[in-house]
Amino acid sequence: MVGRGARDWDESDVRVRPSRRGSRPRTKDRPAHADATPARVVAVDRGRWRTVVDEGGPDERPVTAMRARELGRRPVVPGDMVALTGDVSGRHDTLARIVRIEERSSFLRRSADDDDATERPLVANVDLMVIVTALADPEPRGGMIDRCLVAAYVAGVDALLVLTKADLRPAAPFLEAYAPLGLDHVVTRRTADGGIEGLAGLRERLAGRTSVLIGHSGVGKSTLLNALVPGAGRATGEVNDVTGRGRHTSSSALALRMPGQDGWLIDTPGVRSFGLGHVDPEDLLDAFSDLAPLAEECPRGCTHLEDSPDCSLDAAVEEGRAGTAGPSRLESYRRLATALRRNDPWDL
Repeated sequence: MVGRGARDWDESDVRVRPSRRGSRPRTKDRPAHADATPARVVAVDRGRWRTVVDEGGPDERPVTAMRARELGRRPVVPGDMVALTGDVSGRHDTLARIVRIEERSSFLRRSADDDDATERPLVANVDLMVIVTALADPEPRGGMIDRCLVAAYVAGVDALLVLTKADLRPAAPFLEAYAPLGLDHVVTRRTADGGIEGLAGLRERLAGRTSVLIGHSGVGKSTLLNALVPGAGRATGEVNDVTGRGRHTSSSALALRMPGQDGWLIDTPGVRSFGLGHVDPEDLLDAFSDLAPLAEECPRGCTHLEDSPDCSLDAAVEEGRAGTAGPSRLESYRRLATALRRNDPWDL
């Protein structure tokens, strides 16, 4: 064989090693999935999402799905409306893919506990936050309610306060602190026959809405849910006699349809803290609608904190213009504002 010199070679002699992944060129263009099937996410369980397809139709069915890689790190939470591809039959051992998260009308989140600054998404597309607080066993904590109200304000969600266990303690004294807000509320109590008084008013407020239950462990969220949605089967627990706190009985969020009416109710695990790291300290005062108008009298640059000179909120409280709940509400606002400015974690 006669050897070839350097000048005898040309580009036609170049050998290209085929890619192990095939010869298809890479592209950043993603498929539109125009024919994807719409669904509602109702639960998340160990990397799988339970959804409902053909909601309200004759072929409504549950479909288990996984998330597509193209979603990246975007969280998919109960209440999300998504688009599915793949096997959407809902048959046993089948799996669809979530390829798109539709635009959300609201997105509720909280900050993580302790020194973890990561935000924790809770639910999406809700229009009512139901803040559940026991009047006794465990003791009510106004700070938790204030934090939830701030989170609801930021998310653009209405709020409803539900006070449970009124058979152990009257609700009127506790409600005085929220009278200036005009906050809608429902009071429930156990009856002698084991029923729950006040459910009719609660059902009326939940009708036609997508609502989320938020509250500490042991306040009675799961008990309310089981009464509102028979067959829900959410576990209930007792309050620890030593710590005065409830034990976690629900480990994940679950969306359930309200029976006999148009609406969804999402139960969330009991929380011991509700951080507000995603809230701008400058926007916090707007969430306290009873104090915000009084702050307009403050000098420019006033932080409205306890060490702020000439803060009009102090004078308004002393003169009684902030109502009977003024001192406690102002204290709550300043506690939250100080924590937000320091970016501190909270344990309620």
